[in-house]
Amino acid sequence: MTLSVTPTFEKKAKKFFKKHPDLKEKFKDILKKLQNDPVEPSLKTHKLKGALESFYACSLTFEYRLILLLKIEENQIVLINIGTHDEVY
Repeated sequence: MTLSVTPTFEKKAKKFFKKHPDLKEKFKDILKKLQNDPVEPSLKTHKLKGALESFYACSLTFEYRLILLLKIEENQIVLINIGTHDEVY
């Protein structure tokens, strides 16, 4: 699967990794796993409900999440948001 990011994600990720540089390697590992299998159990990928029902979330750590759009037919993952549970939902 191919990965792409929204301009909003780029801004948020830049700010996020300024505060949490220790999570950069973990983030790279998560991206590799997403590309290989977006529903791998260790990622805890799940479909969201309500206003975000067209998106999925996966865990970066216990506290931090990634919001993404899975386009299975197009073989694409679009990263939408990154942050704490309260920040991204």
